[in-house]
Amino acid sequence: MLLSTQRPSTEIDLQKAREKEAALKTRLAELGSALVAFSGGVDSTYLLATAADVLGDQVAAATSRSETYSAAELEESQRIAEQFGVKQFVLRTSELEIENFANNPVNRCYYCKKELFQTLGKLAREHGYAHVLYGANADDAYDHRPGHMAADEIGAIGPLMEVGLTKAEIRELSRLRGLPTWDKPALACLASRFPYHQQITVEKLRMVGEAEAFLRTLGIRQVRVRHHDDRIARIEVEPKDVPRLASPETAEAVVRKLKSIGYVYVALDLEGFRSGSMNEPLGLRGGDAETSGERAAADPKRPSEEGPSRRGDT
Repeated sequence: MLLSTQRPSTEIDLQKAREKEAALKTRLAELGSALVAFSGGVDSTYLLATAADVLGDQVAAATSRSETYSAAELEESQRIAEQFGVKQFVLRTSELEIENFANNPVNRCYYCKKELFQTLGKLAREHGYAHVLYGANADDAYDHRPGHMAADEIGAIGPLMEVGLTKAEIRELSRLRGLPTWDKPALACLASRFPYHQQITVEKLRMVGEAEAFLRTLGIRQVRVRHHDDRIARIEVEPKDVPRLASPETAEAVVRKLKSIGYVYVALDLEGFRSGSMNEPLGLRGGDAETSGERAAADPKRPSEEGPSRRGDT
């Protein structure tokens, strides 16, 4: 996949977005039947809803149950699939058992997504679905994403990307359709909270997940707890939420809770939330999903300094 040199625009031309949506429906009709990799995020929810409109009972959803995603996200995906009247397969996976994943190389996502898409391909064949679809969008062309390279190798299809739908367009079309995810914050698997080459364990994932769940109870929608050196929690929230977390009463409650989880030091990142901050020491741009790097694009398996983590919205 070639990388664009310009960043995506968030401006919406609704007529063009509608034209792309029409092209998406035409493409889905051509496919005949499909199994959609479904996380319950913005992109995969819109894709599943549109596929259900076009393909009816010839589409199903597949969602992974694993230690890198919260139980709350799985439950939300199940509610959405039920609302759409779509059959959902829930697969038990363990990314930590995948060779090269737990060691957390910069191209960790490639190994995870390769196994995921192989599993989905087998499931699709067993149940008579002709294709596996996933929710890559047109903005993903601006970043190198080894997960997408794994999808290409397995033959999975990203129809949102094919017709040129951007994240902003998908959010607006979702809003107009009344989809519950139209303004949902970006997802990323919990493995993206760790510095590259720091071992990922079930216990560390538990700490991060519990810490983020607590912070969301305070009304903070967009949050990442970055896990450093097994003792430090570096909290990223949107700039508007920084003053609230820094207030003495809230700060005391957050420190007390995160120390009870197992952290020794609790830090608030004054730069605020930015997707993919674990890539910053590598001098790379990109999101919690994956980031750019032309050398890595030439070889997605290369454990180089130019790689990604993983995105939740498959």
